[in-house]
Order: sequence, then structure tokens, then C-alpha cells
Amino acid sequence: MPIFCIGRRDIGIVIGVLQRYNLIMSAAKKTENCMACRSKLDYLEKAEDLVCMYCGAGHQGHVKCPQGHFVCDACHGKDARMVIEELARTSRSQDPVAIAELMMSHPGLPMLSCDHAFIAAGALMAALRNSPYGSKIGEAEISEAFARTAKQAHGGYCGLTGVCGVAPAIGACFSIFLGARCGSDREQRIVMETVTAASGAIADLTGPSCCKAYVRSGLAVAVAVFAEKFGVVLPVKDVSIVCVHAAQHPHGCREERCPYFRKPSKDIFAGNTFVAGVTACVT
Repeated sequence: MPIFCIGRRDIGIVIGVLQRYNLIMSAAKKTENCMACRSKLDYLEKAEDLVCMYCGAGHQGHVKCPQGHFVCDACHGKDARMVIEELARTSRSQDPVAIAELMMSHPGLPMLSCDHAFIAAGALMAALRNSPYGSKIGEAEISEAFARTAKQAHGGYCGLTGVCGVAPAIGACFSIFLGARCGSDREQRIVMETVTAASGAIADLTGPSCCKAYVRSGLAVAVAVFAEKFGVVLPVKDVSIVCVHAAQHPHGCREERCPYFRKPSKDIFAGNTFVAGVTACVT
């Protein structure tokens, strides 16, 4: 599990949610490649007519298995998304980063997927609702944030249009908080400025893309903007997150170029003649 701080109550909640939906599964489950045969996925430049192997619906898709398997966005993270939405509604933490890390610890979450945009939206909305400033954030607003995120978070589109779904997910939360809409003045400007800043932070972490890093950087921007512009302080207890998902990355982790990468430990005594308990005498 990633290194971060969560309350005992939230640990109990996530276990209860997993049990309720019968979603407790082995952490060894492969979620980085094809869900059917574990083949490495093909990312297409042009959409193809594909049929989801689970729901049978036809889609124009840009990601498929070379063996012919295709899973639509709705089915791809269906189990994990139920947990994400339930945690957003039940968590009592005011720390959006801790909530997001808890969501990302679910073993059924695909390594790369737009479910991470829902994590960004859900974690931020839950933290706002639980804060002293959350009087206007309730079930309806959280559902609205998920609905808006679904409109712009589509698998593979970070590379196809340059827009990662995490950025509009953050924007949806700010828009709901401010009551922004098309035609509003300062509110819409703040939302757009925040999304631009989130997109910039995400772009700094790409090459190749990593949805988990994008969630962390997007939430960091959101927390800073809320504090600077509105005096809304969301207490982030652990700012030194250490990612444990590097080995799962299907395109290769950025490793030392990523601020969340677990640096390999170094044996300071390697190659040294020092022997514990022996004191050298110099004459």
C-alpha cells in the first residue's frame, strides 16, 4: 500500500466497501494490460469500430488488445469506480491527497485509466464537504462532479487531444464550488485558470504518462488555489508521497524523473572495511 496517512475510520470504510461489493481481490491481479489475456495494449492513432467484450456495446475506440479484446471505459474500471464513488460519499477526511491515495490503493484499479479523473474529483469534493467550508457540498454536488468528469475523461485522450481527464475533473470541482457556468464572469475565469495550472503541472510529469502522478499533481494545484484565492485550507498531512506502482507501469515508469518515485536505498557501508563493534586505533 502507498505510504500516506489515513485515519482508522477510513481504513474501516474501505474494507467495508470492498466487502459490500465483493471486491476484495489479490493485489497481484494484473491491471496494467489487457484484462482478458494480459497482452500489452495497442494505442491507436485513428479510432476503430470495436465491441466491448463485457457489455457488448459498440464504440469508436483508440485502445485495444492485439488479440482482439476491447473493454469500454465504462466496464474498464467499473468495480474500482464503485469503490471510488462510495469512498467519496463516506470518507470523513479533510485531506484530499490521503483520500486519493486510499482510492488508488484499490487492487482492482487499472494502472492507467480515466478512473483516476474520478479519483481526483471524488477526493477533492469529499475533502471540501468535510471541511469547515463544505456547507454547500452534498450528495448532489458530488454526483454532479462525477457526471461532469465523465463528459471529458476518456481513455487515451491525454495523448490524442493533449487533455488529461484529471484537469477537467479538478475544474468541475471548482466550478461547482463557485457556481460557475458558461457566461459567468470571475467564477469562470478562476475555473479556467485553475485548469490551466493543473494541465501545466500534469504536462511537467508526462513522458510517458502516469495517471497516478497526474492525480497527485492536480490535487496539489487545487489545494494551493483554494488556500490562495479563498482562504480554504485543506490539511494535507503527507506531502512526501512515495509511489509503489512503478513496476506496474506498462509504458515504463519515469523513475528518478518523477517526484513520487521510490528511490532505491543505498548501503552506506558497501565497499567499506568498517566492522560494527571494532574501533580502529590510529598511532
